[in-house]
Amino acid sequence: MAHSTLFAIASASILSLAAFSIAARDDAPAKPQGAPAQTEAAKPAPAANDGFESIFNGKDLTGWIGDTTGYVVENGAIVCGPNGRNLYTAKEYGDFTLRFEFKLTPGANNGIGIRTPPEGDAAYVGMEIQVLDDSSEKYAQLKPYQYHGSIYGIAPATRGHQKPVGEWNVEEIEVRGRQVKVTLNGAVIVDVNLDEVTKNGTLDGQKHPGLSRDKGHIAFCGHGDRVEYRNLAVKTAAPAK
Repeated sequence: MAHSTLFAIASASILSLAAFSIAARDDAPAKPQGAPAQTEAAKPAPAANDGFESIFNGKDLTGWIGDTTGYVVENGAIVCGPNGRNLYTAKEYGDFTLRFEFKLTPGANNGIGIRTPPEGDAAYVGMEIQVLDDSSEKYAQLKPYQYHGSIYGIAPATRGHQKPVGEWNVEEIEVRGRQVKVTLNGAVIVDVNLDEVTKNGTLDGQKHPGLSRDKGHIAFCGHGDRVEYRNLAVKTAAPAK
């Protein structure tokens, strides 16, 4: 009689454990069907070629003409020195996008000439995109078309997107036909049609024969202030229709 009772108790215990085990499995989250086996984290794909070509080798001024003695190369950057004036790309460009970084010193003044011939004042014989320390007190009374990013004498830029002096800024200048767009640190600060903004004359009242040019050099327009440029690259485009 005792053996029968113990056998019954043992059997009941085994059945209870089996039922608990089944219930526990039923409560567990199901593994997704077709889930891949755990593998080593995938490496990011290499960046696609976006069509930009470097115009500065980071070592010397090969590929540049003009005032090659007024600029030097330091730590992978082209630096305008105390006597720096105009430094031009040897190649000419028509429709293009220029990407670069620049770093200012207090009160610095420079410029990016576009579609300019290799002589004369780029602001008039070509076009000049201002490069300027907007925060300097000595520039507090300038005309709107003289501040950073403006097409000098033609179109004022939206201000307030420069980083503090001494930090690197990222800029992009896009020239397509009669349209010019300037983007500074991710913000579009100029986007104009040259014919539209000059239909009633230029803002500075001066003649700008360079506005009619459809091709020319890219230039640094120095005024003897230290400004550094690096990571310069250009993507050319077919002429806009």
